[in-house]
Amino acid sequence: MVWKKPENDPTQPEPASTPQRPSYTTASPAPAAAAAPAAAAPRGERATIGPSIFIKGDLAGEEDLVIEGRVEGRVDLRQHSLVIGKNGRVKADLVGRVVTVEGEVDGNVFAEEQAVVRKSGTVRGNISSPRVTLEDGSRFKGSIDMEGKEPARVQTAAAAPQPPRRENGPAPAAPRPAQEPAASKAAAGVTA
Repeated sequence: MVWKKPENDPTQPEPASTPQRPSYTTASPAPAAAAAPAAAAPRGERATIGPSIFIKGDLAGEEDLVIEGRVEGRVDLRQHSLVIGKNGRVKADLVGRVVTVEGEVDGNVFAEEQAVVRKSGTVRGNISSPRVTLEDGSRFKGSIDMEGKEPARVQTAAAAPQPPRRENGPAPAAPRPAQEPAASKAAAGVTA
């Protein structure tokens, strides 16, 4: 389609200027709306290790992380979320607030709030978290510790050492108090 410029007719108003103004005024709020999510972006920032990246060593950071590549070492994001993507292959201990495994992990998982192994995920190692989710189809070999830090402290404080009990017969007698010296007995007027 070819556009043909109309000839200038002084009796007719110029139609091109009227439609352009509304499109310009409607376009001007858009940059302001785009600036609002940019201000909120630091809260939702996520770093990504792509599928072609291989890292050998320790990782630590102050933002959420998605691993789609290979990592060997230790990953420590104590206050942030950590996702091992479907392409992610990790041979490391993982520490995070929420740890989600969709790929493969050979190592221990320590999650402050929750550990999730999706149906495409594999974990060969121990999981320690107050909440653990293993989806149907996921693969897991290791142990799970779901005791939070608080219950462990209460349990050790409440568990006072108990004398061993015998299965047959009465419980062992309590130890006798130590004998007082004869001199103190004589001073108290007690005779033996």
